[in-house]
Amino acid sequence: MPCPMSSDKVDSPRSLIIDFETSPLIAYSWGPKYEANLLEIREQSKILSFSAKWLGGKHITKGWPNYKGYKRGVADDASIVAEIWKLINEANIVIGQNLRDFDIKVANARFLFHGMKPPSPYKMVDTKIEAKKYLRLPSNSLDDLSAYFGLGRKQEHEGFPLWTKCLSGDKVAWKKMLSYNRHDVILTEKLYLKLRPFMSSHPNVGMFTDKLVCPKCGSGKIQARGFEVTKTMRYQRYQCQSCGSWGRETFNVNADMPDTTKPIISVQ
Repeated sequence: MPCPMSSDKVDSPRSLIIDFETSPLIAYSWGPKYEANLLEIREQSKILSFSAKWLGGKHITKGWPNYKGYKRGVADDASIVAEIWKLINEANIVIGQNLRDFDIKVANARFLFHGMKPPSPYKMVDTKIEAKKYLRLPSNSLDDLSAYFGLGRKQEHEGFPLWTKCLSGDKVAWKKMLSYNRHDVILTEKLYLKLRPFMSSHPNVGMFTDKLVCPKCGSGKIQARGFEVTKTMRYQRYQCQSCGSWGRETFNVNADMPDTTKPIISVQ
């Protein structure tokens, strides 16, 4: 028998989708690319641009020229790093493609470089890791995953010369860079929503509301669908009618539940 339906508009965590573009590391080397050790690093990599959006919300896409005090040819990411810190500090969940191994580590390195404290704690969802965990595909790149699911393709560009032109202050190049960066976030959001029903390790968004909701998408459109049975326990199982994911209540239906216990569906 279906459980009572509640409104689909419930409290939800602040989920931030984010992607960075970085400047190249500049160093001396005796040998050709990819083959020699670096002799001396002359300039560390910096955050060149970022694009971010709150899940279901509007985009914020900026590069160095968008900040006061920018000078052509001067590599300074202090202002852009400060804004990224503020966004991540407000987020409960941060979502990105290759987020764990690249974007977050890049951000943390620049936070420390500029003397910033850690932002408030948050959960991470890395679409590359999740795709690799649940799917068997030839490639887990954003471009290939998006193409496989018919979500679109990454924007084409001229390659590394686009970065060098931005570093020199080329306005046309900067426009292309920001468009490229923004489009990656569009694809990442689509890919995240596609993969989300399969993510058994997804943060439980039901912890942000007193209502009984889907633990992954937060929808109140859930339906009781049988039971999950262990050797000694029996749990009510639910399926979300919005995203299709499954979950179960956290208490044993064969035991008495205290009146003060908040009903929660765990992630499956």
